[in-house]
Amino acid sequence: MIGSARWSTVLFLVAWMMTSAVTQRAKPTGMNSCFSKQTCHECIQTPSCAWCAMPNFVNKRCFLPYVNTKIWEECPQNYTVAPENEFIKIRAKSLTKGSYEIEGGFEEGYEWESGGHQSSSGRFNTEEVNGDRTSFNENQAAQSEREAVQLFPQEIYLKVRINEAQKIKIEYAQAEDYPVDLYYLMDLSNSMKDDKQKLSDLGQLLVESMSNITSNFRLGFGSFVDKVVMPYVSMVPKALQEPCDGCAAPYGYRNHMSLSQNTQKFAQEVRDAPVSGNLDAPEGGFDAVMQAIVCRDQIQWREKARKLLLYSTDAGFHFAGDGKLGGIVRPNDGCCHLDAFGRYTESEHQDYPSISQVNLKVKENSVNIIWAVTEEQIQIYESLTKHVQGSYAAKLSSDSSNIVDLVREQYNAITSSVELKDTASNYVNIRYFSNCLDGGPMVEKNKCDGLKVGNKVEFTAEILVPACPQNRSEWNQKFLIYPVGVNESLTVNLEMICDCDCEKGGMEGFEYQSEKCHYHGDLSCGVCECQEGYFGKNCECGMNEREGTHYNEFACRADNTTTLECSGRGTCECNVCYCDKRADETERITGDFCECDDFTCPRGSNEMCSGHGSCQCGECMCHAGWTGAACDCSTNTDLCFVNGIECSGHGKCECGKCECSNDKENRHSGTFCHVCRECPSRCEEIRPCVLCKLNLTELSPADCERACYGEGIEIEIVESINIDFENDERACWGYDDQDCKYHFAYLYNITTNKLQTRLLRARECPPHVYLLNVVLGVVMGVVIIGVAFLLVWKLFTSIHDRREFAKFEKERMMARWDASENPIYRQATSTFKNPTYSAGGAHMPLRS
Repeated sequence: MIGSARWSTVLFLVAWMMTSAVTQRAKPTGMNSCFSKQTCHECIQTPSCAWCAMPNFVNKRCFLPYVNTKIWEECPQNYTVAPENEFIKIRAKSLTKGSYEIEGGFEEGYEWESGGHQSSSGRFNTEEVNGDRTSFNENQAAQSEREAVQLFPQEIYLKVRINEAQKIKIEYAQAEDYPVDLYYLMDLSNSMKDDKQKLSDLGQLLVESMSNITSNFRLGFGSFVDKVVMPYVSMVPKALQEPCDGCAAPYGYRNHMSLSQNTQKFAQEVRDAPVSGNLDAPEGGFDAVMQAIVCRDQIQWREKARKLLLYSTDAGFHFAGDGKLGGIVRPNDGCCHLDAFGRYTESEHQDYPSISQVNLKVKENSVNIIWAVTEEQIQIYESLTKHVQGSYAAKLSSDSSNIVDLVREQYNAITSSVELKDTASNYVNIRYFSNCLDGGPMVEKNKCDGLKVGNKVEFTAEILVPACPQNRSEWNQKFLIYPVGVNESLTVNLEMICDCDCEKGGMEGFEYQSEKCHYHGDLSCGVCECQEGYFGKNCECGMNEREGTHYNEFACRADNTTTLECSGRGTCECNVCYCDKRADETERITGDFCECDDFTCPRGSNEMCSGHGSCQCGECMCHAGWTGAACDCSTNTDLCFVNGIECSGHGKCECGKCECSNDKENRHSGTFCHVCRECPSRCEEIRPCVLCKLNLTELSPADCERACYGEGIEIEIVESINIDFENDERACWGYDDQDCKYHFAYLYNITTNKLQTRLLRARECPPHVYLLNVVLGVVMGVVIIGVAFLLVWKLFTSIHDRREFAKFEKERMMARWDASENPIYRQATSTFKNPTYSAGGAHMPLRS
């Protein structure tokens, strides 16, 4: 029975078993992942394993408490080493919108979390540094400085086991009226001359637009051209003074105005900044970006402010390596090099920064870059946003007239989303989960969009250490979890549980030259670490104890490929393995290295060795008549022979069953390899016998019977046929002299060695056709169709005539002249006589 002192621990372990994300499920046999661990630190680095540090403990020291309950009961609680994850909040200021707390922004603990260990009381350890079992004191929070807090908590301490995840709840809310620093970095090459004038005119409008977003807004201005070396700019003395008409001398980068609320000065500085010129298309913008970010004091970036760097240009950019064209090989050091006039002094001495250097400084200083570029360059800068964290690309109009709308839109896009990142090393894996503002279950994501002031988003960070670093100094790490572009972060002080206190000198459980080790070794977590020249479980073996015997670290190992002594199933004493005893006395572990047993042999039909053999050293020794790894293969071949033929001649008998030998053309199957669905049909061979049975030949019934019997055909006349495809019955059909279709089916009977045929009694004969009736029907049809056609024609013509007559009558009734007169007739005006006919007395009047 388990003592009453352990009931609380029992309840904890039950809850732990249900909620913990255990990466490996232990096997209920004696070969789980814990049993093979030989030291305390190896044991606790295995998920869920516990170590028993009691001296002279006879059972396995490394075990699973909720599986190996017998070992857990035998090991006293004060000797059980089962470290738990610890979570302590160090700084936990409530979320505020600048002047008041967000409702629900402060919580005292994380009792809801899963994935880590709990204490025996069922609560996570959330102690503060001073040791009080409370979180952040609300009264102290109310008296502290009322600055905006957008991330909760701010600093924590974690102590975690290997491969046991710890979940941390993180809250974020965008503060109201949060300060904004906007630094405008402009390309002042000659092609941007019109844009400069437009920006100076829009300076006041830009300030007014940002004032609607926050009352705490500051503006700064800087410009860049390129390095003053060939081939970037012309080195002709005159060109160095005036590279183009009305242009100023070229320069790399210059800070014209530090961040300030003086909008008039901003407009004046932009208006007075002279344009310059260079030779090649790309500009030295990366030099300017680097200096504008790292020169915090000169630019006057505020620590608690949203930092925006607006970069406008109509050209591409130079990056690391391009400086070699001008003979500049020294890499960019990422430091500030501005003189008292705000000029970049190392422009001609250091190469351009790389994209990764820019990205690093952006992350370190929490700056959001807005790449405001023309349509020709937008595709390049959109690709750049994938490599520079928290940067955005926007299309600039040809004269930069949309710069105010662009800044406002991009600011809203930046502040309406939050994305969590971290600076953890490769030894720490972090996954983020959130449901953003949608509600519902948490899903794996580290970014939420569509946020507004006052919206609170919750993330769960799952921190997992997959293995202990080899370097002990890396067991304690410090990293940040931060929202991109926000100068607030959660500091995580992480301690990895990689060893046991009882393995350290001076700690409880560690004894120098222990009596339990015969004064020949140190007792560490219940295990003796013997001095040179002594070995054994209690350092009892040595030169003086056993003549000629030396400690051999490989003496209890089966071979050099394993580090397990006695196969992990026994103890090594004086170079000899003593195998463990099984709870079931019928099961034994044997062998010089405890490598053999009689309970792990292959099984068949849920029985050891299929019930046809005995288990010896992990292998089945089969009884007579059986073979195979699990003794599941019979050597009896009687069931494979029919009529003295093995597997119908199409296979071999293996394990008491026919294994058919299939060639490319014919494939056999079935119990006796008698089924061949791809073999040629024998319908033609059986057809004469079928016709004879149907009385369609001149043979007498007796002669017909003898003919069928001689061919090895057994025929049966049936009323219906259902084909038996499982036994490879084939269907056949044909036509007789009367053009009737007949059907029959056959299969090969392996017991009688005959073709067993079933003949359908009824035939399918075509109906009798009367030719005279067909001819008469055709003639009558033609006549009827002709008459019908004439009737239709007569009908259409009659209708047409009636319509024409009706039309004529209508026109006649509408006539306005007398029927006796012709309306087109006119009386002749003169008469002429034809002299040709005058001799005959005839007169021919001619009218005109």
